[in-house]
Amino acid sequence: MRKSPIILILVVILGVVGLSSIFIVDERERALVLQFGRVVAVKEDPGLAFKIPVIQEVVRYDDRILSIDVQPLEVTPLDDRRLVVDAFARYRISDLNRFRQAVGVGGIPVAEDRLDRILRAETREVLGSVSSRDILSSDRAALMLRIRNSAIAEAQALGVTVIDVRLKATDLPQANLEATFDRMKAEREREATDERARGKEAAQRIRAQADRTVVELVSDARREAEITRGVADAERNAIFAEAYGADPEFFEFYRSLTAYENALQGGNSSLVLSPDSEFFNYLGSPTGRQAPAAAASE
Repeated sequence: MRKSPIILILVVILGVVGLSSIFIVDERERALVLQFGRVVAVKEDPGLAFKIPVIQEVVRYDDRILSIDVQPLEVTPLDDRRLVVDAFARYRISDLNRFRQAVGVGGIPVAEDRLDRILRAETREVLGSVSSRDILSSDRAALMLRIRNSAIAEAQALGVTVIDVRLKATDLPQANLEATFDRMKAEREREATDERARGKEAAQRIRAQADRTVVELVSDARREAEITRGVADAERNAIFAEAYGADPEFFEFYRSLTAYENALQGGNSSLVLSPDSEFFNYLGSPTGRQAPAAAASE
């Protein structure tokens, strides 16, 4: 009966030892088995793996593609136009043994710090060998490829592979940006002033041309009206002359009626005339025009 607790304890100890000797490698990671700080095994395939309890330990590293934001840096291209460059890179741990030797217990933070220095140095070197026009144009895809290829060789010492490098932003320094903005603003204001001046000049030309056209049109219209009025007066006079030649007595009668109509309207001024005035020839005689006084006396 005394052996049962001892056996139970041994079973528990063996179970704990057995469980501590087993570890699982996830498909998103790889693992190193260390014994007293020295790498004794590399576990790259996912699944169950074994280690010696207490003596050995397992260190896990991410096997996925990782991303790092490069700290913004100021570069000076060939044309001495300073630029502030913001970039990022994607990398992957390719050699666990070398990675462990390079960064020690610091792991990924130490590796990214060293990789950041590598990328900054390569970016400054590559972008410093071209003009700012090349950096700001579509040709910078080739520049990013050059930065990546240069960084690959440097990053091999860390046990990582640089997969891609991208320039997120390429801007002028703040002081230069403000100066450039002020210069662009002044240039745009000058262009606007020139445009307004040209617009006013064009408006004056158009207005002058319009005024001239109006004067010409009015003059032409008046000339045409005078011509038409002259022709009408000539036709009227011709009709009157023809009518007078055909029947002088009737023409005289028509002229008198027209004169009465125009003179005896309600709004006209008063007329002071003698009763025997020739104006009333056709009003004072029931038979028509009165004979002159001299003819009557004869």
